[in-house]
Amino acid sequence: MSVARTARWKALAAAISAVLVGLTLPTVAATPASATTTAYDSTYYKNAIGKSGTSLKSSLHTIISSQNKISYDAVWNALKVTDQDPGNSNNVILLYSGTSRSKALSGGDLGDWNREHVWAQSHGSFGTSAGPGTDLHHLRPADVQVNSIRGNKDFDNGGSPVGGASGSYTDSNSFEPRDADKGDVARMILYMAVRYEGDDAWADLEPNDSVSNGSVPYHGRLSILKQWNEQDPPSAFEERRNDVIYGTYQGNRNPFIDHPEWVEAIW
Repeated sequence: MSVARTARWKALAAAISAVLVGLTLPTVAATPASATTTAYDSTYYKNAIGKSGTSLKSSLHTIISSQNKISYDAVWNALKVTDQDPGNSNNVILLYSGTSRSKALSGGDLGDWNREHVWAQSHGSFGTSAGPGTDLHHLRPADVQVNSIRGNKDFDNGGSPVGGASGSYTDSNSFEPRDADKGDVARMILYMAVRYEGDDAWADLEPNDSVSNGSVPYHGRLSILKQWNEQDPPSAFEERRNDVIYGTYQGNRNPFIDHPEWVEAIW
């Protein structure tokens, strides 16, 4: 190619480049990374789609309040189904430790697993009565000793390592679950805050940013729970659990497993 022709091509390329630089291309709004759609959006959640804030919270409360209640004794067998180890049908996976333990070891002795109320029973004084006390969306199998260590503490970061639950920590007034359970805990707590609004026989359960809630119907810390929801998205185990509770036991869903972005939309 001649020197003159090369020069002409370079000049043309430069001209085209200058035109392109001056163009303003339309921007496309990005979809939030955590936004999801589910098969239930046009049916189960149809009255909540598109809402936010108190309007979304109120709509979800109405939706998930349609619920079949089970007895506290029935929870034992239900947890053997909802929390079954995907790799061993004879075992359940324990909250806070991730340990796979025999379904037969349910009870109150050292080495057993028992029924952990993630929203502590004393935070609203609902005990084990049918309703919040037996709601499978926040009841999980946990090691007896680890369950005792957690007690009725609020959730927060920090503390000393918890024996028998590697990756979990605790101090005098709070409990931090291992990373793989952080999102689960957040979504269970916030489910309870939407399901139980004080318009039935139970207290109005609400999240706050305290770690000294004691027996009042609040659970914290909300700011940390929101972080955990983002940090630990719903797993296949958590999603299956939601489906089993909906299809086999209670007939209602935890909306924050289906739509984790609704946590930020409400709080």
